[in-house]
Amino acid sequence: MTTDTSPLSLHVPEPEYRPGDVPDYSRVSIPKAGSVSRPTVDADPETFRDHAFSIIRVLNRNGDAVGPWAGMLDDAELHEGLRHMMTLRAYDARMMMAQRQGKTSFYMQHLGEEAISCAFQKALAPGDMNFPTYRQAGLLIAAGYPLLKMMCQVYSNDGDPVRGRQLPVLYSSKEHGFFSISGNLGTQYIQAVGWAMASAIRGDNKIAAGWIGDGSTAENDFHAALVFASTYKAPVVLNIVNNQWAISTFQGIARGGAGTFAARGHGFGIPALRVDGNDYLATHAVAKWAAERARRNLGPTVVEYVTYRAGGHSTSDDPSAYRPKEESEAWPLGDPILRLKAHLIRRGVWTEARHVQAEAEINDEIRGVQKEAEAIGTLHDGSRPSPGDMFEDVYAEMPPHLVRQRQEAGY
Repeated sequence: MTTDTSPLSLHVPEPEYRPGDVPDYSRVSIPKAGSVSRPTVDADPETFRDHAFSIIRVLNRNGDAVGPWAGMLDDAELHEGLRHMMTLRAYDARMMMAQRQGKTSFYMQHLGEEAISCAFQKALAPGDMNFPTYRQAGLLIAAGYPLLKMMCQVYSNDGDPVRGRQLPVLYSSKEHGFFSISGNLGTQYIQAVGWAMASAIRGDNKIAAGWIGDGSTAENDFHAALVFASTYKAPVVLNIVNNQWAISTFQGIARGGAGTFAARGHGFGIPALRVDGNDYLATHAVAKWAAERARRNLGPTVVEYVTYRAGGHSTSDDPSAYRPKEESEAWPLGDPILRLKAHLIRRGVWTEARHVQAEAEINDEIRGVQKEAEAIGTLHDGSRPSPGDMFEDVYAEMPPHLVRQRQEAGY
């Protein structure tokens, strides 16, 4: 028996807007600030499954903090958060300019995503460990890591703390809870789960946080991490930064048929939340909630931060080739710095004049650190790490073959 069938075909997702289109997000459903409930930390995940499909928001359009996720931070903490975000943005701007001037080979900025890492770090405790991607430098800034060390690594000079072993933006600091970044994204996700499992095996009280972008959730390590985290109920927060675009591929490619990235946690029995990643207060509140779950031995949480990569993927990328230039301005969740600034003004503890003054102070600080770093060296000038350093910090005791190779190299 024969039947008439149509030829098979594949579905290839396409972004809604391409260069030349006029982006319009007016029909996108954004939940009202304060409208999403805040479950107790020990609540049955089945009772808040819908949180993986909504967006937790605290700041409304008037700059007020509303709803059950509000009230977690005082004025001093909010001022500190604003300064951290402004510092990261100013640092980005100087390093982007330095790359264009040929002083460093490569850079990746955080424009539009500053609230996520800066707020999350303040929800952690000393000894906790982040397993970040290359777009979470705010974790270091909020943890007090010296800007000079960050710049020296970007310049690959003799002040580089990793001695030239990493790309310019792949920072590392055990003391500040910042695991060495891998350029091959996805690897750090399963490492975060393993570190959290080890902490539990030791009977420690330290938790881990894994970080991944929307594009890299298509990697095998993402799914392996969720299997292990779910099976062993590891004390880990599994963060997904959905900034809408991988290097040139929109988020629909990696998301597949799932309604949201957070919803993937449900398939592994892991509670999941979505949060407005451009809302500093909401981001901190959700991070604090998920960290407390992990620390109380209640297992992992998947958190999706809905945000937008306003700049290019890196200094090697031209986003105008694959998305409209106006798209970032049309993005409905706004600018995280401007939103927190508006909230502080609304509370009567900040002014436009004080904000301008703070910008000038931060820019002066960044310029001063940059001058100090460039006095040590840049990509083409000044003092650089010794090639002999490549033999160090690999083994506790250097094996004979490396001793021989170092000697043959003249070090």
